[in-house]
Amino acid sequence: MPPTTRQVRSEPRSYSHWDRARLSVVMPIGAIVAVAIVCIVVAVLSSARHADEVAVWHEQHMLDSALANFGERLLHDVEGVARSDSAVRNIRDDFNAEWAQQHIGAWFENVLDHDAVVVFDADGAPLYSVGPSQARSAQWFAAARPELASVLAALRGDTLSTGNMLRLDRTNGDPRSGITVLRRVLGRPAVIAAAAVVTPRDAAAGQSAGAPVMMSVKFIDGDLLAALSGQLRLTNLRLMQNSPPPDGDFLDTVHASDGSTLARFVWTPKQPGSDIVRSVAPFIIVALAGFALLAAFVLRYMRRTAATIAAGETRLRFLAMHDPLCGLPNRIYFGERLEAAIAEVRAGGGGAAVFYIDLDHFKDVNDTLGHNIGDELIRNVTLRLSNTLRGGDLVARLGGDEFAVISQMTDEPNRVLTLAQRIIKAICAPYSVSGHNIVIGASIGIAAIDKNCGGAADIMRYADMALYRAKNEGRNRACIYDAEMDAALSNRKLLEGDLREAIASGGLRVAYQPIVDKSGEKIMGVEALCRWTHPVRGDVSPAEFIALAEHSGCIIELGALVLRQACLDGNAWPQLSLAVNVSPLQFRRADFVDQVERILKETGFDPARLELELTESVLLGNVDSAEAAMLRLKALGVRIALDDFGTGYSSLLYLRRYPFDKLKIDRSFVLSIEKAADAAAIVHAIVGLGRGLGMKVTAEGVETADQHLFLRAAGVHFMQGYRFGAAMPAADIARRLDEEAAPHPAGKPTALAS
Repeated sequence: MPPTTRQVRSEPRSYSHWDRARLSVVMPIGAIVAVAIVCIVVAVLSSARHADEVAVWHEQHMLDSALANFGERLLHDVEGVARSDSAVRNIRDDFNAEWAQQHIGAWFENVLDHDAVVVFDADGAPLYSVGPSQARSAQWFAAARPELASVLAALRGDTLSTGNMLRLDRTNGDPRSGITVLRRVLGRPAVIAAAAVVTPRDAAAGQSAGAPVMMSVKFIDGDLLAALSGQLRLTNLRLMQNSPPPDGDFLDTVHASDGSTLARFVWTPKQPGSDIVRSVAPFIIVALAGFALLAAFVLRYMRRTAATIAAGETRLRFLAMHDPLCGLPNRIYFGERLEAAIAEVRAGGGGAAVFYIDLDHFKDVNDTLGHNIGDELIRNVTLRLSNTLRGGDLVARLGGDEFAVISQMTDEPNRVLTLAQRIIKAICAPYSVSGHNIVIGASIGIAAIDKNCGGAADIMRYADMALYRAKNEGRNRACIYDAEMDAALSNRKLLEGDLREAIASGGLRVAYQPIVDKSGEKIMGVEALCRWTHPVRGDVSPAEFIALAEHSGCIIELGALVLRQACLDGNAWPQLSLAVNVSPLQFRRADFVDQVERILKETGFDPARLELELTESVLLGNVDSAEAAMLRLKALGVRIALDDFGTGYSSLLYLRRYPFDKLKIDRSFVLSIEKAADAAAIVHAIVGLGRGLGMKVTAEGVETADQHLFLRAAGVHFMQGYRFGAAMPAADIARRLDEEAAPHPAGKPTALAS
């Protein structure tokens, strides 16, 4: 583990602490489960009780309906006799005692099983009566007459006399033709049916006034209740006096209209809900026992795993706060430490500084050598940073090729820069990884932490701006943040907006630099170069606004604009080739070849005259797709040149694999051929390599006659530079071509005249 990597410490945890944490989780869950079980039990019991109540209500309703049906059947029996023509003749017209005995007494007692029958005349006087016992029928009638008289009065329409009875007929209409009631007779509940002795026609017309009345009495006794019990399946149905019913039995009290008690029926009700509860109770008990065993098992298991969890907690926190590749603290842990460092400085502690480190060319290593080599390189960088910094400093990996350091040292610029240079020197030393000799660089942005600084986000933003400055100034250097960087950032944002507007409104122009033959006398082609004259700033350097376009992403629109304009202008010079630079961002787009083909068709430009210049950075990490795009371009007739050859990886594999037509020697070698022998040797080697592969070679940046002579002797095919002309408008190119076409005086070379 690197010495600057601080382990995330955790306080020792005892079993009691874990037990409290465990209980804080288990207890709410247990309470929720217990409440759920109680709710289920209560719901089951409530549902069972409700089912029992519904069953009792249903049985009670069936008993009431059975009594009403019985009363209506009794009335039907009475009306069957009272509405006959013979009854009208032998009772109403002229009472015949013998007929009454034969057709009323014997019929109701023996056939219809009624307990008593009474016939009243129109004035209410008894004409005929048969009691429960023929021997004592007169005594029974004498005792029961007042109670029967109230039923007779009700039949006659006297509503005041109905208070001590309960009507059973469901029609509940005009009682004068027939009525059936439940009433107590001589202390016993009885069903009484009474009907006027009239013809059916008179009964239907309501002409029963002044007619005799036939009345039948049926006591509610054990035989009747047994029949009802069997019919209704009511267990142990019986009458009960004033004593309370036994436990488990139901009491149904029937009241008269005035509230007096007519009958008290008792039976043992069915209890489907209770039966269900009794049937599922064993399963509920088993389930509760199982839950108790499960809870005990879970608690036991949690106690056994407490030690394992406590031991792994520290490891998990370490993994959450550290980079898995190199073991350094990650961005989260670095942010926490940065907040702590800021708070410490504000509280009066010593100064501190943040170093934001970005590895230069690390992506190239990943793309060319693979991610395994890149990962091993990250580990080597980690070791070097750890050995370079002091024990109290913190180094973290923020992600990818970005590192950050918090140094608890003074914020003096000289000491801060000294540490930064030491870091750069350590990182830039060559690495040997899996047999590969790798050299990378490092750029560092520095932000000081003082009492007046902002939060962690502000410090990182300052360090990022300083890092951007370091990269723009040539990499492998360190820059300390100052207030001017904010202004530079704002200016860069404004310039980016102006550039987008210039692209959209046509504010850019295309200039053309001549490319001449080795004699320097004849223009063989031109290179299209973009120029921008800002309305306020004036001419903006291409190095500035092209880099800005690539950084902001608008290089795509800019590149398409330059290619289209160059093709339009190039149509005027059919004898010249046209070279156009292509950004890596442009070339890597899937629709780049389609865009080139579309522009060629729209402008009518000859594809054989178009030469696209690519740098080696286009090919890094893009081998297969780059080759496919080049082959499609070659199929269109477009030529491809490898620009700035010798400054990148200069891989011979690229020259063998990709269909390049031309090599362009970078201007840095051309400028050095007069002063450095190795530069001249490199130029000779590149020319020889190009000729050996059948490629044309162009030298850039030719400014002097000596350079021209050397390159001509070396065998370079084409040259361009200020010696032959700077970038110029399309009209000037046309004028140069006209001048070349004009005859020159003999013996006066035009290209070597200076």
